[in-house]
Amino acid sequence: MEAVAIPHITYPESDGQPMAENTRQFRWIVFIKKNLDLLLQHDPNVFVAGDLLWYPVEGRPDIRRAPDAMVVFGRPKGDRGSYKQWEEDGIAPQVVFEILSPGNTFIEYDKKRRFYGTYGVEEYYVYHPDDGMFQVWERKGHNLAFVEDVEGWVSPRLGIRFERDNNLELHIYRPDGSKFEEFEDVAAERDRLRQEQNQMRQRQEQLEAKLRELGIDPANV
Repeated sequence: MEAVAIPHITYPESDGQPMAENTRQFRWIVFIKKNLDLLLQHDPNVFVAGDLLWYPVEGRPDIRRAPDAMVVFGRPKGDRGSYKQWEEDGIAPQVVFEILSPGNTFIEYDKKRRFYGTYGVEEYYVYHPDDGMFQVWERKGHNLAFVEDVEGWVSPRLGIRFERDNNLELHIYRPDGSKFEEFEDVAAERDRLRQEQNQMRQRQEQLEAKLRELGIDPANV
């Protein structure tokens, strides 16, 4: 009997869709993804990705989503062209973030929610930066349940806290109480510290020079 050839199945690494429709949406996606990287950088068994296609079912490349940001506990860090769940010990992303844009329709949004509910997401966060809409969905049994009171909500998995100000701008706080930061602010703080270090080094060199003028070896002080 001749062996039956198993057809090759392709799992594309791109869905042909842009990551964001405008600069504000893009900024928020990068902001959340990069801060999650920093938050979880010391745990080698937590994988964080942004706009990466997730295939939950082997043999079904048509079943897929590319969350704006997702976190997978129990999987190692590292580069991937896509997240094929059957190659990842069957572990589904536990936490997913979506940043909405004006072009997102209710039908599209509802399809995503049902997809994440079907395939095992535990926490689903939705934010619309244009109007301040923020929603949290948490797994209850086999489905995602809508959380009524989201102000001050703390992620069970990540330990991060969500608050909105009077303008409905979302603020996210790490477990230690510090805020998720814009990377422009991180760079500015790095430059400030570097400048302080340079000033301290200059003062030390001036002091050592003065001691030498007085005939004192700084190494012996």
